[in-house]
Amino acid sequence: MTDDREMLEVLRERAIKGLEALRGAASWVIGVGVALIVLGVLALGSLAFATLATVTLVGVAMLAAGLVEVVHGFRQRGTGRAILWILLGVLYVAGGVLVLRNPGLAAGALTLMLGAALAASGVVRIALALQVRQVTDAWGWLAASGAATIMLGLVVLLLWPASSLTALGLLLAVDLLVAGLGWVQVGLALRRLTAPVAGS
Repeated sequence: MTDDREMLEVLRERAIKGLEALRGAASWVIGVGVALIVLGVLALGSLAFATLATVTLVGVAMLAAGLVEVVHGFRQRGTGRAILWILLGVLYVAGGVLVLRNPGLAAGALTLMLGAALAASGVVRIALALQVRQVTDAWGWLAASGAATIMLGLVVLLLWPASSLTALGLLLAVDLLVAGLGWVQVGLALRRLTAPVAGS
């Protein structure tokens, strides 16, 4: 029993030291959250620009991943997999170049895939809800969220290709806003948690 109490006391002291160390970071966390909120508002102001920025980021990521895979393939010389790594890398590089050369067309393709993925994930969510309805009363919420996701996917698909100019930008803007609000809340919680620690 005494060993358990001593261990709990050690863990408590470590937690207090960790919270005290995070107190200085609370302002930075809040600052990052505010910056993300500002970027989200700017993205909402120009959805077409945010969409092109998102697609460009995808193109750069594909290009970088392809180059890494080509380098990795050359480092694997002597194994049977080297040519596959290099081929895969070249395909990624080619895809990245195509995205960067024509981001509008890439936005259309990505938006089409996004709409289809949303609709499909909604169907899967409803299927899961129906499977767990015997276990929990909350299955209705899961089914409702699945139905909402299907409707969102159908809206994106029905408005395609016009939605390709705004859908990805809107998702980016909402993601930035939600992430920013989340980080601000984390920073404020850090301040609240560490305030009593300082007095103890």
